[in-house]
Amino acid sequence: MITVLDKNEKICCKSATERYLMKPIRTDFSVYNKLGFEILPVGVKYLFFRPQGIKQLSTEKNLSFCEMLTEAQQTKNPFYFSKENNETCVGKILLGMEEMVPFAETGQIGARLEIFQEPRANYAFYKYVPRFAKGTVNYVAFSTIEKLVFEPDVLIITATPKQAEIVMRSMTYSTGELYVSKTTPVMGCAWFYIYPFQTGNVNYLIPEMVHGMKGRELFAEGMILISIPYQWIPIMTHNLQEMKIHLPSHTGGKEQYLAELGKIFGELANESENP
Repeated sequence: MITVLDKNEKICCKSATERYLMKPIRTDFSVYNKLGFEILPVGVKYLFFRPQGIKQLSTEKNLSFCEMLTEAQQTKNPFYFSKENNETCVGKILLGMEEMVPFAETGQIGARLEIFQEPRANYAFYKYVPRFAKGTVNYVAFSTIEKLVFEPDVLIITATPKQAEIVMRSMTYSTGELYVSKTTPVMGCAWFYIYPFQTGNVNYLIPEMVHGMKGRELFAEGMILISIPYQWIPIMTHNLQEMKIHLPSHTGGKEQYLAELGKIFGELANESENP
């Protein structure tokens, strides 16, 4: 039996879509201010329906998918990207908005760029690259955490090694989870945008190791990208609120580190004599 919606029902459905996106933020991101990020973390959300209350990225902009992260960081205003927008790399392919052209699918580009010995090597690694199925993502919303109007699917942090140690420690602090980094020399944006969302795994990578990000000079040398999927955002945010951000053994130099470690070993040795 086919049910025909009247006008009121259609309006109701549209309102439900708007309410879904505009739900009040449940997560308190203020703890991230303690880490002193010069570049604000960015929340990303994948959407089937056009988002309400957020401006579309200007159609005059010509950005790659990975550049949209730095665009959000620099403009600090929420925006969304769609198939209607220009994209200068493989972003629409990874998002399932476009098909890859045959010469790219066969690995010709990577060989011409001398990243790979032959097209076959470029072609072979495609099986590892995460992508969305065709037609499943129509819009991607971006916002720095200070102006978030949605709960992010992925939170992307641009950090110095010192800041990255703290963020990654907040993952393992209460869980014992391993640090695992995954990326590829090209299509690197898939690993901080899509892989965490699809797998539920926190990922981190060095932009300098990815051809396009290095070539476009998107990040300062030595920076690290950490991508946190929605399953981990509450855990890591809570742990940052609870744990000691700056460990004493990391702030007083080598002598303090060795002294603290020696003191703990000595105390435990004494206590364990009469457990």
